[in-house]
Amino acid sequence: MEIWKESQFKKLSTAQDINDAYALSLNLFNNLGFEYCAFRTNLGIASHDTQFLDFNNYPHEWNHQYAEKHFVEIDPVVAHCNQSSLPILWNEQTYAKTPDLWEALLGQGLQHGWTQATHDPSTNAYSMFSLARSHCAITPYELYEHLGYAIFASQTLHNLVVQKGVDPQRLQEPTVHLSPREIEVLRWSARGKTAAEAARILNLSERTVNFHISSAIKKLKVNNKISAVIAASKVGAI
Repeated sequence: MEIWKESQFKKLSTAQDINDAYALSLNLFNNLGFEYCAFRTNLGIASHDTQFLDFNNYPHEWNHQYAEKHFVEIDPVVAHCNQSSLPILWNEQTYAKTPDLWEALLGQGLQHGWTQATHDPSTNAYSMFSLARSHCAITPYELYEHLGYAIFASQTLHNLVVQKGVDPQRLQEPTVHLSPREIEVLRWSARGKTAAEAARILNLSERTVNFHISSAIKKLKVNNKISAVIAASKVGAI
């Protein structure tokens, strides 16, 4: 295992706070090529007067849409994870019976993902750990290549929530998590580079650079690139 991975896993294994553990997991899987990382725990019927704990860096618009349209009630991935600990890929076949949900995922660029469940035999709680990105399909080989990492991260986060009795009322507000590529693009923007110039520097297409700028704007809840650079600077991202 590369030294940087070993270092990240050591930090994750000793984390005592769920917010810190999620941030470490997000950073680890960003570096493995995934833009999005999500962790959701169903705490069962008698845990702190709440049912779910959610951590993710999905676009704000997607979180709003998922909640507003009650997609959790028809999500086949949720149904699968409720019954099984086997990983499940997100694809058109998985969502064949819920085409509206699949179209919504496509609209947000979230169709390339997979989810791993962790079940606690001693309680009613179970967790879902998901990884996704906006480009490049995830092959079965890649899924199983990273499966061990995902299981470790999922179980670590799950144990922090369940065994340590995390109180949802004390959890921090969700932090804006920019992907490494979004941070790179904003850094060059902060230096006065246009999208075309940043594209040449980063060996990307101008369209891809604009996509990452747009994604950062949505996550930071601002209206334009300059405001995104300022907001990212304020939160210490650049």
